[in-house]
Amino acid sequence: MCASCGRGPETRHEREPVLAAHRRRPSGDARAAAMNRTAGSGPFFIGGPIQRRYIPAAVPVLALRGEFLTAYTPYQPEVSQGTLQGVFEYQSLIAELLAMEVVNSSMYDGGSATAEAAFMAVRVTGRKKVVVATEVDFTYRRTLRTYGRGPELEIVEVPTAKLAASAEDAACLIVQHPDAFGSLVDVRQIADAAHAAGALCVQVTEPHANALLEPPGALGVDIAVGEGQPLGITMSYGGPHLGIFACRESLVRQMPGRIAGQTLDANGTRGFVNTLQTREQHIRREKATSNICTNEALAAITAAVYLSLLGPEGLRAAARAGVARAHALAKRLAALPGCAIANEGPFFDRFTLRTEIGGWDLRNALIARGIQVEATASHYVDGRREGRDDVIAQCTELTSEADADALVDAVAQLARSPETVAAR
Repeated sequence: MCASCGRGPETRHEREPVLAAHRRRPSGDARAAAMNRTAGSGPFFIGGPIQRRYIPAAVPVLALRGEFLTAYTPYQPEVSQGTLQGVFEYQSLIAELLAMEVVNSSMYDGGSATAEAAFMAVRVTGRKKVVVATEVDFTYRRTLRTYGRGPELEIVEVPTAKLAASAEDAACLIVQHPDAFGSLVDVRQIADAAHAAGALCVQVTEPHANALLEPPGALGVDIAVGEGQPLGITMSYGGPHLGIFACRESLVRQMPGRIAGQTLDANGTRGFVNTLQTREQHIRREKATSNICTNEALAAITAAVYLSLLGPEGLRAAARAGVARAHALAKRLAALPGCAIANEGPFFDRFTLRTEIGGWDLRNALIARGIQVEATASHYVDGRREGRDDVIAQCTELTSEADADALVDAVAQLARSPETVAAR
């Protein structure tokens, strides 16, 4: 009994109705979560820079060890040898994969790496015109426009087919291979045209594609950039991810970010240090090559663990699986009435499907059936719609036969009455 109010303590039975009602009524968070679809909740064909791929269980176990999992930047090499060596190994592996001479210790993501590549080309050439193909991923192009607004860069967008003819007075030509719609591109011809006009060639690339295709370094590319998320990093609702940035050694003094280098200490012992840190944080702002103030070292180490575990053959096997499944699926879809593959030439593990149904309507109808795809209508820049409205599908080593069957069956059913799909 309470001396102040005269009431006894609440019994369990008095509290129970409130608790029971709370259990019966789902919270707002639970209701919102139930509306979401995860990548594993059904057939998943969304790809591009961020991809759903198999991650060996050992990758997070090793990458998230306490020796690596820290917010501390390795400014003091004497206490950061493990982190610095891990980053150095990442740089070495990416340099081998891309056949490029120098790799930095990462950027924020593929979009920021693309924008920084344009800035680097402007510094090297002294020109302010940047020409980018419209088939480069739309998020990268939007990031490029955002970055370029302050320094007033002239950003020109042209189709990939017209890129080589647009090199005059340009600081660089930016091409994606395979492009945002999966098509393969003749990068060597574009690189030759850029060099003939005194410009640099920047290639946006995908890590797994370089396991099977000629790498950027063999195609005459000056700067190679891309998203490293497919290398053992989870999709994680958009980040944190990994920006890959590589270039020729002759351009290293203009490379943004930091580089982990190998050296000998006073006793002749091998060690690792940060080198060429030409960032605003370390030198006068007007002298800096970039205002990036950190990087994605943990994600880079994760990628190094993934590449080390898979090895060259494992990476090739994963890439081959995606390509084989994409081409088999495309063949089945193209055989359906009213359906065609819109890629004009060879494609890698991603392709564009054209039907009598608008791509956005088809995407929504498929998502309603639990099948996740992407519509080309989502590729906007400054609110401008680009080209025809189609659907993009990507396959990886995780795409199953059942996933392919579900997509083919759904498209076949929807294609029989395209007018009803649009009406919904």
